[in-house]
Amino acid sequence: MAYFASCPIETPLEPCIFIIMGATGDLANRKLLPALFNLFKNKALPDPLTIVGCGRTEISLENFRDQTQTALKNAGIFDAVKWNNFSRTLAYQRLSYEDAESGKRLAKALRSLDRQRKTSGNRFFYLALPPDLYAPAVNLLGDAGLGVEKSEGLGWSRLVVEKPFGYDLKSAMALDRQIHSHFREHQIFRIDHYLAKETVQNILIFRFANAVFEPIWDRKYIASIHITAIETVGVEHRAGYYDQAGVIRDMFQNHMMQLLAMTTMEPPPRFESEAVRDEKAKVFSSLRPFPVDDLRAFLILGQYARGFSTGKVLPAYQEEPGVRSGSLTPTYALMKVFIDNWRWQGVPIFLESGKRLSEKRTEIVITFKDVPHCMFRKTFDEAISPNRLVLGIYPEEHIQLSFQTKKAGAKMCLGSAVLDFKYHQNARELFLGAYEKVLIDCMTGDQMLFWRQDGVEACWAFLTPILNACEQCAFRKEMLHSYPAGGPRPDAAQALLSLQLHNKHDKV
Repeated sequence: MAYFASCPIETPLEPCIFIIMGATGDLANRKLLPALFNLFKNKALPDPLTIVGCGRTEISLENFRDQTQTALKNAGIFDAVKWNNFSRTLAYQRLSYEDAESGKRLAKALRSLDRQRKTSGNRFFYLALPPDLYAPAVNLLGDAGLGVEKSEGLGWSRLVVEKPFGYDLKSAMALDRQIHSHFREHQIFRIDHYLAKETVQNILIFRFANAVFEPIWDRKYIASIHITAIETVGVEHRAGYYDQAGVIRDMFQNHMMQLLAMTTMEPPPRFESEAVRDEKAKVFSSLRPFPVDDLRAFLILGQYARGFSTGKVLPAYQEEPGVRSGSLTPTYALMKVFIDNWRWQGVPIFLESGKRLSEKRTEIVITFKDVPHCMFRKTFDEAISPNRLVLGIYPEEHIQLSFQTKKAGAKMCLGSAVLDFKYHQNARELFLGAYEKVLIDCMTGDQMLFWRQDGVEACWAFLTPILNACEQCAFRKEMLHSYPAGGPRPDAAQALLSLQLHNKHDKV
C-alpha cells in the first residue's frame, strides 16, 4: 500500500507494465515521465513496475534513458540517487502504427517482460500521440490481442486516451466505435487532467460537505457564474493541432465543460465513479440549445494580434510558426450558456478561455443576488456590492468570500471584507500533481476523474451546432475580434460581461 503523508492511497497498486505510445514526444517528456519519476521517488508506484516507451523513432535503450534523464532535469526534479533504480524500470520498443507485425512484436516483448519482471500480465497503454493516430494505435493493439483481459494468464488491460475525443459529434462517435471494437468501457480512461487538480476536486468537497453553502447554491440566491481559464502563452509548439482545432475544441469541449459540471451538478447519492459521472451527464444533457441564429449576444470570439509585454514584442497568432497565413482560428472565446433544470433555470453562466492574455488564471466566480431590500439607501452614498465567492484553481489556489461590513468610526460607512482560505497554507501533505493523480487512478482502475462516453457525446451535441455556425466562411471573419497579445480580453467580451452587471435578471 502506498502512502502520501496523512492521505493514503488506500487501494493496493498491482504490479504492471506502463506502455507510453509516443514516448519520444512532447507530452511524454514534459508530463508523463516526470510524473512517474515523482511517484517513484515517493514510493507511490507499484513494485514491480516496468515502463516501456514506444515510438516510431529507432533508438537504443541507452538513448531512451538519456532522453528521460534530460526530461527530468528540464522539469527540475532529477535525483541522481533515485535515478539509478528508476532507470532500471525503463525499456524501449520501436513501433510503427500502420504495421500489424509491429504490434505482434510489441505483444511478444510484453510477454517476455512479464516473465522477467513478474508484472502479472497487467498493462496499461497511454496514447501520448497526435489525435489522428488514436485509431491506428488502437487497431494495432487490438489486432495484436493486447486489449484482451483475464485469459491465458493475463491480468487487466487499460487504455488511456488524451483529449481531444474527436473533432465534432460525428467523429467522436466514430472514434468511440473504433476503440470499443477492441476495448470494453471499463478499460477506457478518457483523461482530462483539469479534473485531477487538487482545487478542482475540492469543489465537490466544498459544496457537498458543508451544509452552509448547498442550500443557497441555486437560482434563488445566485445571480451568475463566471468560469475562467485564461493563459499568457500562445500556441507554442502546438500550432499544427491548434490551428485546426481552435479554442472551443481545445478548451470548451473538455476542461470548461468539466468545470461547469463540477460547479452545477446535483449531489450524487454516493461518492462513486458512476454516480458522480451520472450527475455530470445530467448537466450536459440539460444545457439549453445554443441560439445559433443570435450568436453575437451569447458568444464572443477573438484572435490575438501583435502586442507587447515586459518590453518584448509578442507575435500575432498569424505570425506564429506553423499557423496558416490568414488563419481565422479563434484563440479566445466568451460563451454565455444556460442550464434548463430546476436548480439553475435563468442563471447565466459565462465560460471564458483564451491564449496570450495579460495573466494566467483559472477560477470560478459565483456572484450572489443583491439583498432583496436595502434599508441603507439614505445612509450610504454608494451601492452595496453583491457577495462574491471565488474558487481559485490556479495560480491562486484558494476559496475567497466577500461580504459587507461597517467601517470603524463614528459615521455609518460601508466596507468590504474578505474571508480567504489558502489551499496549501500550513499543509504538510505531499500534494499530487494532476498527471500524478490520474496515473495513480489508472493503476487502481478508478474512473471517477475520467470522461464517460455519454458525457463526451452530450458536450459535442451542444457544441457542434455552434462550431458549424461559426465556421461558415461568410460569417467567420465577422465574428473574430482582435485583442493585443499580452493584453486584456477583447472589448466586445468586456461589453458582454458589463451588460450582465447592469441587467442581472435574464429572461428565462
